[in-house]
Amino acid sequence: MADELSKDRGRRISVLYGSQTGTAQEVAERIGREAKRRYLSASVLALDDYNVTRLIKEELVIFVCATTGQGDEPDNMKKFWRFILRRNLPVNSLSAVSFAVLGLGDSSYPKFNFIAKKLNKRMIQLGGSELQSLGLADDQHELGPDAVVDPWLKQLWERVLRLYPLPPGKEIISASVRPSSRFTVKFVNSNLSNTLERTHTSKTFESSSMGSQVTSNSSPCRRHPFHARLISNNRVTAADHWQDVRLVQFDIKGSGMSHSPGDVLMVQPSNLTDVVQEFITHLALEAKQTFFLEQNDPDIPIPHQLPQPCSIQHLVEHYLDIQGVPRRYFFELLSHFTTSDLEQEKLQEFCSAEGQEELYSYCYRQKRTTLEVLQDFPSASANIPFEYLLDLIPPIQPRAFSIASSLMAHPDEVQLLVAVVNYKTKLFKPRRGLCSTWLASLDPSNKDSRVPVWVKKGTIAFPKAFDSPIVMIGPGTGCAPFRSFIEERVSQSAGDCVLFFGCRNSNKDFFFQEQWHRLVENGNLKLFTAFSRDQEDKIYVQHKLLENSSLVWNLLTHKHGWFYIAGNSQRMPTDVTEALLEIFTKEGKMDKTKAEELLKTLENTRHFQSETWS
Repeated sequence: MADELSKDRGRRISVLYGSQTGTAQEVAERIGREAKRRYLSASVLALDDYNVTRLIKEELVIFVCATTGQGDEPDNMKKFWRFILRRNLPVNSLSAVSFAVLGLGDSSYPKFNFIAKKLNKRMIQLGGSELQSLGLADDQHELGPDAVVDPWLKQLWERVLRLYPLPPGKEIISASVRPSSRFTVKFVNSNLSNTLERTHTSKTFESSSMGSQVTSNSSPCRRHPFHARLISNNRVTAADHWQDVRLVQFDIKGSGMSHSPGDVLMVQPSNLTDVVQEFITHLALEAKQTFFLEQNDPDIPIPHQLPQPCSIQHLVEHYLDIQGVPRRYFFELLSHFTTSDLEQEKLQEFCSAEGQEELYSYCYRQKRTTLEVLQDFPSASANIPFEYLLDLIPPIQPRAFSIASSLMAHPDEVQLLVAVVNYKTKLFKPRRGLCSTWLASLDPSNKDSRVPVWVKKGTIAFPKAFDSPIVMIGPGTGCAPFRSFIEERVSQSAGDCVLFFGCRNSNKDFFFQEQWHRLVENGNLKLFTAFSRDQEDKIYVQHKLLENSSLVWNLLTHKHGWFYIAGNSQRMPTDVTEALLEIFTKEGKMDKTKAEELLKTLENTRHFQSETWS
């Protein structure tokens, strides 16, 4: 197949993705694989890794993009986005380009798939031909985004084959044919392997001790994170409370990083030690064995996160997302390795369109991990060629945490408020959040406790004017970005901060209680609290908001204040927004339509913002 592609490079498409997580990349890579089954060469790139000036020369481009925050573009498409929105671009500049846009979104957010919709519209404005109507996948669907992705791709390939018919005498390569691995693995002999492993370990420690390999002319980023020293890692919930929440402090001195209220800290986690050992044992891998990677496809680069050479221990501990929930292609590829008819039948069912409900019940509903699936299919596990591990298992994705501290109050520090994810399903073992559990396990007294981090702009932006009143709704860990802003204002001798904080119990999970009370006493903060479990009737932040409706109305309308929501995305943001609309109708003596128009105005001027997470 590679020979066929090299002979006919005109049969080429570009698949470009933008996403905060790895989902868009996974879908884009799936499109790339399916293109090659149709004898098409496919370049799969993040939008910001793509030379946007090439766009006018493309024949067919497929975009896969997600939306973040308040309808914002993901980080890895910001440069592309700025360019494509330039007003001086001719309206016919993309008249030779056919395109299709697939959006990945979550309908629980108000601006569902906003960026995909805008990109599709902009491509048409610039003269592009819409090969396929806009696809809008929804995480909230009971079958996940595949409920939209599958039929959308089926229709896409029908249309692509009209543009690029199969070469004479060729048929679509069957999914039953095992694809080539993306990389060739060259193992190093054992003696040299041990030497290289020691060298690699030494270099890793040296770079950690130095903090980062980032030059003085650049800021830490995903490709070059800063290895921050852990200062403290303290539990801030009561020992008998159901949830372990940590205040984690990092030393960022010498990093060149700065941050403002509303920014987030990106953390690149590693797998937990016990899970790493369990994975290595299950697949009978030799942890100290080292290897080099070589490209099999010029369109697929060697992962920049992996050193050359790399040890199996490093690969499993720091790169492979063995604790993640596997996607559909995992089962498709795994089916090629089993010698068991029963296993093969089940794996093929999981990767078929008809088997998606069964896959959902087995895998997604229970949050079954990659390692657990491999343990359920021992024949397939025993026969996986090592080089296919990088095709089967995606890389660990970084996690974003709202920064909970101000540089003015805590110079050379970043503080995070981290809820450790731990819950039960029908499976025997509790589900553990990869990053939160890994962070909680780190010991500040260990000098090797270094965490790869970098700072990113958050989705909420606070006003620069010191006299602007701010109303903040931050239950639970949602108070983190507001603590950063409040500390910043206090450091600048500014006030007019109103915080509505909610939690279960005043004596178990009242984060920053002493600090808030001190600020209230000093006149820097108005604080309203809702402790849902301290009385028989549950009281939430929206109830406290309604109790103080005249204050909120006065700050937002008469003093042109700002209103922020941060926290869990399940019910709270909707309940708070409904309470705010009720305040508008009551205090402003207006009907529901007028209240909704006022809220829309506040959203458009960014005087109403929310940052929520699931």
